[in-house]
Amino acid sequence: MHTAVMNTEEVAPRERVPFWSDWISRLFGGLESDVYGDTDFDGRMVSAHAGAVILTRLEANRHRVMRSREKIRASDNGYLKIVAPFTGCAGVEQKGRLAWVTPGQWSIYDTTETYAVANPVRVEHLIVMVPKAHLVERGLVLDELMARRLGASGGVARLALETMRSVYRELPGMHDEAARAAGDAITQFVHLSLLELAGRATAMSQREALRERIKHVVATRLGDPGLSVDAIAAALNCSRRHLYNAFSDEAEGVAGYILRERLEACRRELRGPTRRSVTEIALAHGFANLAHFSRVFKSRYGMPPRDYREHTRHLLGEATP
Repeated sequence: MHTAVMNTEEVAPRERVPFWSDWISRLFGGLESDVYGDTDFDGRMVSAHAGAVILTRLEANRHRVMRSREKIRASDNGYLKIVAPFTGCAGVEQKGRLAWVTPGQWSIYDTTETYAVANPVRVEHLIVMVPKAHLVERGLVLDELMARRLGASGGVARLALETMRSVYRELPGMHDEAARAAGDAITQFVHLSLLELAGRATAMSQREALRERIKHVVATRLGDPGLSVDAIAAALNCSRRHLYNAFSDEAEGVAGYILRERLEACRRELRGPTRRSVTEIALAHGFANLAHFSRVFKSRYGMPPRDYREHTRHLLGEATP
């Protein structure tokens, strides 16, 4: 998994401010920064990817960042950017609004517009960048939702914050597929949070939020043979009835979704360049034994997994080892 690490301790004290400024500019796509005129500065950033979503844990002395019109034109990618303090505070300014957030809250802003973020005390933040296009395509009108404070009153925005924090914490142990699913879960929770902020939250959005939490648990524990409806209910501290309600518009239900995701993960690996045996692939994705895996795989895809692997390699012009 691609990560980026920066620590000002790597350079001499007199070089730390320009070193920090250069990293801020490169990592976040063209930002200006200052440290309130201070000469003594230290900071650290660790950044990782969950699919298209970028998460960064930032710890630093007081500082500010700004995005000018010139910097916007020089940037290639548009993101919605979230600041969620662990310690300290942040003041997000955009569209003529200023939102101050503290631990347990978060604010969001658009990197394709001018903005400024003030950190007047030493801070530790989680910074999350979601591709703007992934939310625009869902029909959101963003202008009135930027530089607002979210999460203070709970609801979906609090779930979004918990998801972002847990994804960042668990990313080092995730394979790429689970990381992409986790990034998708963050995007969905941000979408629901903005819907709630816009005054359009409904019982449907709450149910959708729970469904995304369930899918996140499944993605991160797909290889656990103990993953079940009861295990998910325990992990999310809710009843089986709530889980079933969340999946009421999906014919297979929760258990069927787990099976489908396991089979799809196995199928993708069988089509790929892996050297693992069919048994190893099945066990790695939570199946307890090969006989059961072969039976349900054939039922879904029309042939046993070994035949499927050989058939796929034949189509791709590969020799079966």
